[in-house]
Order: sequence, then C-alpha cells, then structure tokens
Amino acid sequence: MILQELNGKKCKTYLVACEVTNKALLIDPLQDYMDRYLALLAYKGMELDATLDTHTHADHLTGTATLANLTGCRVIMEQHAPSPTVTQHVEEGEFVEIGKIKLKVIYTPGHTPDSISLYTKGYVFTGDVLLINGTGRTDFPGGDAGDQYDSITGKLYALPEHTIVLPGHDYRGNTRSTIGDEKRNNPRIGNRSREEYIDLMENLKFPLPDKIQEVLQPNQSAIDDEIAKFPELAQLNTINQLYCEQVKSEIENNHQLFLLDVRELREFRGELGHIAGSILIPLKDLVSRAEELEIHKDKHIICICRAGVRSTTAAAILTGLGFDDVSNLRGGMLDWNGRGFPIQR
Repeated sequence: MILQELNGKKCKTYLVACEVTNKALLIDPLQDYMDRYLALLAYKGMELDATLDTHTHADHLTGTATLANLTGCRVIMEQHAPSPTVTQHVEEGEFVEIGKIKLKVIYTPGHTPDSISLYTKGYVFTGDVLLINGTGRTDFPGGDAGDQYDSITGKLYALPEHTIVLPGHDYRGNTRSTIGDEKRNNPRIGNRSREEYIDLMENLKFPLPDKIQEVLQPNQSAIDDEIAKFPELAQLNTINQLYCEQVKSEIENNHQLFLLDVRELREFRGELGHIAGSILIPLKDLVSRAEELEIHKDKHIICICRAGVRSTTAAAILTGLGFDDVSNLRGGMLDWNGRGFPIQR
C-alpha cells in the first residue's frame, strides 16, 4: 500500500494506492488542489479509481465531483450523505476496495450524520470525528456530541492501540498519533463521562467557518451558481420536520397535500424509489420553476430528498418565496424505505 498526505495544510487529503494494480483513492480532496492531485497521479502512473469524502464538509469545497467528471472515478460517501454526485454509498462494516487494498468502513457519526472512518493495515482515517489531541465540533446541523462520544469511545478506541490515527484536519502541526496515544492523552474527551463530554461540547463557542453557506451549498447539493441565495443556517433550523409516520398519515388523511421531491431524476427512479403521487422538481431547478407551484400555495407542501438535507433547503427556499405551509420529510427516502413504507420506481 502506498500512503501519502498531499496538502501539507490544516485540511488533509490522503492518497491511498495499490502497488500491484496502480489504482488510487483520494480521501477528502480539496477543489483548490485539482491540478496538484492530477499531476501527482500522472507522475506516479496511477489510475484514480475513487474519491471519498469522510463527511459533508463545511469549511472547504470538495473536489470529488470535479475529479469524477475529469477521470470517471467513483465518488464514495456514507449512505446519509446528501450530495447527488455520490455514485457509491457505503455503510458500517462494508469495504472500500482499491485494487488489492480493502478499507473497512466504520460509521462514526457525531461531527455530521454522514461521518465515516476507514481502517486498513494498521491505519485509521478518522475524518473530523477524532483529531490529534482533539475532536471535531458538533454544532453543525446534524451534529451530536453524544453520538460522537459513542463513535470515538465505542468504535475507534476499540481498534488496536498501535493503530495510526490520520485525521481530516490538524491545527497544531501534528501529522500522526495512535489510538493508544489518544486514549491516554486526548484532553477533549479523555477521562470524561458521556454526559460531561456533551456538556463540554455544548458550551464551546466556536466561530462558524468563513462562507459556510457558500461551501455547504455545492457540497450538499452540487449546485454552484448564484441563481439563488441559499438559506442561512438559522432559516434552515426553522423548518417544520415531519417523521415518516407523520407524512404517511398526512398522505392518508389530508387531501390538500402536495409532495415535492427535489432529487435528481436518476435518484427519483433509482433504488430508493419515490412516494406515489410525488412530483419531481430537482433542487437546482426549484427557483426557476417556482411559478409551477403557485397553484399549490394553499396546500401543505412536503419536501422530500434522499436524507432530508436538500429537502430542508428546498423547504426554506419555498418559505422565503412566500409559501406558508411547508414541511420536510425528516430522514428522507432512506428512513421511508427503512420503515418499509410503499414506494414506486
């Protein structure tokens, strides 16, 4: 296995490659460094087989979609990832295969709901869940300090103590640590109960990353233009969230209902299917086609997507356009399928 950190910056990108097949994986690539990555791969004679984001980033633009467009490689993320550019969703216990190399997927939510770590050959890539002498923030949408505590202490700390920790960020000039070192020395989580850790994280007042919405917009939705200003986090937090059972009851009992699916066509017809009677308007087209929804303004509009992220954005956009009765399907079609509710394809 060939392993190299490419950026030399606070944001880490890792190259993992198979010496036998010359196939390569880029973990957490940055949009700003496309030329550097492609030049290195060409110099080493490697084929980019896949890119992988350990989670949906809020502090930099991901380069996964651009690399896929240029090379035809796979785009891999955890199943709750909202981006429509993902071509392979993975979950706990599965393996990402790059040539002869297998990286085991460990589901480690907490920083975000779609956070994963990858374990192979004595290394663990921890994304932003476990850092060197620190942990990732949990105050972004979907973050959960309790989940993060469980991910670190219950899953990552269960790995062999000699396992080398390779995080997605480092702000102090560190490059490597081990699971044993983190268990003994990490000041953020060490010697704290779950309740103490939750209390600590809830009282840390981190400033939001610069231009967080400009980053989240393309990373979550693959939309990178200025046609519409995406809602701020405060607006997103006001959207009425309905569980699957509530939406099912609305469908059965409310005749003044409009189901709006904002995924891409391939998703609408894909594995997760769609709810009968729902109308497809992809998120990227929502503003330009909003007039089509005017005749439904007196109805209860429920927005739907894969995991409930893009549809929350859609609901906030519609609310900003004057639609008064708009809700979101919490958990999206993933949860709908998980409960065995009927779908169409």
